[in-house]
Amino acid sequence: MKTQIKKATFACVVAAVCLLAGTIGCKEKKGKIKIGIVQLVEHAALDAAYHGFVDGLAEAGYVDGQNIVIDYENAQGEQANCVTIAQKLVNDRSDLILAIATSAAQAVANLTNKIPVLVTAVTDPASAKLVQSNEKPGTNVSGTSDLTPCAEQINLLKTLVPHAKTVGILYCSSEQNSIFQVDLAKAACDKLGLAYIDATVSNSNELQQVVQSLVGKVDAIYAPTDNMIAAGMATVAQVANDNKIPVIAGEEGMLRGGALATYGINYYELGKQTAAMAVDILANGKNPADMPIQYLENCTFEVNEDTVAKLGIAIPESLKN
Repeated sequence: MKTQIKKATFACVVAAVCLLAGTIGCKEKKGKIKIGIVQLVEHAALDAAYHGFVDGLAEAGYVDGQNIVIDYENAQGEQANCVTIAQKLVNDRSDLILAIATSAAQAVANLTNKIPVLVTAVTDPASAKLVQSNEKPGTNVSGTSDLTPCAEQINLLKTLVPHAKTVGILYCSSEQNSIFQVDLAKAACDKLGLAYIDATVSNSNELQQVVQSLVGKVDAIYAPTDNMIAAGMATVAQVANDNKIPVIAGEEGMLRGGALATYGINYYELGKQTAAMAVDILANGKNPADMPIQYLENCTFEVNEDTVAKLGIAIPESLKN
């Protein structure tokens, strides 16, 4: 009987050790936090937001390949791809998902109400129906807005193109974030006595034709932070600059494609700000439902010197300081 008890005790100890080893193994296996990222399309602003997010996490001690695993996917501008990627990230049981741009954010939010979701480069999460309100999201979604000072950008247009009487407002008609900004821009045009023409596109193949249709009708073009326009800015600028039509853009990345100037936010810093929110969730247990949408306060004037020279635009000294 004693022998049997000893054997049973030994078996229990072995089982306990095995169980403990298995538990430790599980912890090691689960030790790396999974962060899924879905980005709508490649262009300078969204790419900068992504890099800012990754760098911001690293600065806080969350390094890809060490204690976190980042699964980054780009939808290449296709909404169907956003849904497919979002489904993958949800099925993989990501600990947190970052969605870059409105369409990507909507795809993720429609598939999970449990996984914490942060968004960035979304102009107005409330109107995109991602949150109950920007002040108190009330859902599993929070993040940062890329709302730019649309009124100040229209003022900049008038400063750089003082003779302007009519503005072409170029945007994708299916992007909610663009429509939100366009309304603000139109209100600013009304205050300055500027007439405006809507120049909308539904796909990138229409860009050249739509911009060409503005030639002879407008004195300048305003393009908000629209993902389709940003991705196709080289096409826009080629037509506009060849016809001496200055393009005032919603963000700095568009200047690389040939736009004239902007007064806007830094998307890299916006990404880092989003990373700080991610750390609050991962390290401090914050709930996105209680985290207000955040905004980047600092804006800067940026100009494309090559476009300045091509168009013969005079930059006021007040803007150079």
